[in-house]
Amino acid sequence: MTIQVFGHKSPDTDSTGSPILWAWYLNEVKGTPAEAVLLGEPNTEAAFLLKRWDLPKPAIIADVADDAPVVIVDTNNPAELPANINNADIQAIIDHHKLVGGLETKGPIDITIRPLACTATIMHDLMGDDATKMPDWAKATALTCILSDTLEFRSPTTTPHDKAVAEKLAAELGISISDYAADMFAAKSDVSSFSDAELLRMDSKEYQVDGTKFRVSVLETTSPATVLDRKASLIETMPAVASEDGVDQVLLFVVDILNEEATLLVPNDLVKTVAAKSFDATATGDSVVLPGIVSRKKQIIPNLKI
Repeated sequence: MTIQVFGHKSPDTDSTGSPILWAWYLNEVKGTPAEAVLLGEPNTEAAFLLKRWDLPKPAIIADVADDAPVVIVDTNNPAELPANINNADIQAIIDHHKLVGGLETKGPIDITIRPLACTATIMHDLMGDDATKMPDWAKATALTCILSDTLEFRSPTTTPHDKAVAEKLAAELGISISDYAADMFAAKSDVSSFSDAELLRMDSKEYQVDGTKFRVSVLETTSPATVLDRKASLIETMPAVASEDGVDQVLLFVVDILNEEATLLVPNDLVKTVAAKSFDATATGDSVVLPGIVSRKKQIIPNLKI
């Protein structure tokens, strides 16, 4: 059977590109039939990757079948995976997030979780000498994932190894990292065609703090004003999204990539308390700026308190 390779729901660039990269490796190097699939529509930056390198958009699946062979990348959190995931035949996990727990496998599997900024960096390492066999589009996919997850090396999640791999790939492709990243971030910043509800779900993860369930949403942009101009309607939409998604509150952080800061929307006293206890920030209006905050994984999620 063909192995399905996928990342998390609300696929960003890493959860779009890394399944494509690993499916190539399984098919072309290991001789194992594999297919990259998605658990939702890719975000605008991931769509840029597909268009720029003329890659077909992977099929979007709603769930996995019993005993279907799968490889999970860029997450190990059951809340971000298909509902039937524990009845699938999970064969491997490749990830760079903390171990959450809750996944069950039918036997021993290969698990690689490393403290790097990007899943694609880990994959490049796992390929070893076979990484030299990557066609240009695969090298570009890995490069795009790394630049996305590191915010062009601005994110505190960036390691020297992530940067070295990205610079190596860019050199092989003859690409200027700064120019290419600017194109990526411009694509990510173009959210004009998305509804408020879509923006709140575009790049989000569920996280629970002391019994309170949050949808922690991040919008990384070089044009924060474009999003913040919609602040009132985004706040108005939050309760409906929270209700539909079975969470208590949506937290939206608008990350200004160039100025390396985030603006947290503050719709109520609960979020005002979150701002104060989590980031020592006093919110006097419907938003508060958090200097230096750009990473959900390293700076937002670990600090959330209520």
